[in-house]
Amino acid sequence: MNLSYFRLMKLVLAPDKFKKSLTALEFCNAVEEGIRAIKPDLDIIRLPLADGGDGTIDVMQYHLKGDVIYVLVNNPFFKLVKAKYLYSKFFKTAYIEMAEASGFKLLKPEQLDCKNATTFGTGELIIDAINRGASKIILGIGGSATNDCGIGMATALGYQFLDENNNKVKPIGANLSKIRLIDASNVDSRLNEINFSVACDVTNPLFGEHGAAYVYGAQKGATASEIKMLDEGLQSFSKLIEKVFKVNPQEVKGAGAAGGMGIASKVFLNGVLESGFKLIKNSIDFDTKIKNADWVITGEGKLDAQTSSGKTLQGVLSSAREKGVKVAVICGDIDLEGRKLLDGKVHYIDTVMNHAKHLDDAMSNSFMYVKEIAKKFAEKNL
Repeated sequence: MNLSYFRLMKLVLAPDKFKKSLTALEFCNAVEEGIRAIKPDLDIIRLPLADGGDGTIDVMQYHLKGDVIYVLVNNPFFKLVKAKYLYSKFFKTAYIEMAEASGFKLLKPEQLDCKNATTFGTGELIIDAINRGASKIILGIGGSATNDCGIGMATALGYQFLDENNNKVKPIGANLSKIRLIDASNVDSRLNEINFSVACDVTNPLFGEHGAAYVYGAQKGATASEIKMLDEGLQSFSKLIEKVFKVNPQEVKGAGAAGGMGIASKVFLNGVLESGFKLIKNSIDFDTKIKNADWVITGEGKLDAQTSSGKTLQGVLSSAREKGVKVAVICGDIDLEGRKLLDGKVHYIDTVMNHAKHLDDAMSNSFMYVKEIAKKFAEKNL
C-alpha cells in the first residue's frame, strides 16, 4: 500500500457567533467535541469568523495571538472610559472597534444624543496603537453613537477644524455647519505610514434621505428637527471635504456609515472601506486554508433574509463553492427566507431549535445542542 496517498479527512470549522448564546470559539469547541466523539482521527482546523461587529476582537485575538490593550479615552461625551483594542506586536497590527470608545454600548438609552457626541476617543485609540508600533490598523466602525463625520477622531490625530473667526470648533455633530477651514498642519506625520483597513458593511451616502442622519439619527437620540440640522451639517461639511481632499463624499459607497465615519476614514486616514467579513477573511488567509478540505462547517444564530447581505455565512458559502468544498450548516434557527437562500447551496443543515424544547432552552443549552448535532452529522457523513 502506498502511504503517500493516505491523508486524514480535513474539516474546517468556520462559524460566526450565536448572538447572546454562543461565541464563535465556543461553537468550534462544541462541534469538535461532538465530531471527535464519533470519529477521533480527523484533521480539524478552527477558523472562527466575525463580520466586524460584536465579538470581532475575540476572533481576531484568536488568529493574531495579540494582546488586549486597555486605554483610558474619551467616551462620546468627553468623559473618561476604559476602552480596549487588540494589538499583535509580531504582526504590528491593531484591531480597533470604534464602539469601544464612541459606541451605543457605553450609554443608557436616555443618554443617546448624537448631535453632541464625538468620535474623539476612537482617535485616541488609534494614536495609542501607533505609539505601540502598529503599521496596520483594522478599524471596525459598527455600533457608533455619533454623527460628527469623524471630526472628533481627526481632532485627536492633530486636525483642527476652524470657524469663520478662525476659532477651533468643538468636534461634535452639531458644529459641522460652523466649520469653514480644515487645518492639517499639526497632523501626526506617522499617519502616512499606517495601512488602514475599515470594516464597513453599510452603503449609505453621507447625507440626504438615505444618509447618516436620516437613516440612523433617530436611533442615536436625535429628534426630527435635530436630524434635519445634522443632515444640513453633513451637507455643508461635505463641500469642504470635496474642496480640501478632492473627493466627492456622495460618490463614496458607505460614506454615511457610523455617522459619517465612513468618509472620515477615507479622507483623514486614507483608509480602504471593505466588507467586515471580507476584511477578516483576508486577514486570516481563509480561502487558502480551506483548500482541499472535505467539509466546511459553519453557522450563526439566526438564518434569515439578512444572511444574503454580506453576513458571514454567505461569505463562507461563496468561498467554499469556489473551492469545491462541501458545506454543513449548524445554526440556532432558520426562517423560510433563510431556507430559500440556502436551497441547493449546502450539503447538510440542522438547527438548535429542531432539538430544543423552547427558545429559552435553546439559548441556555446551545453548546450541548450544537455538540449533539455535530455527533449526528459525523455519524451520517464522516
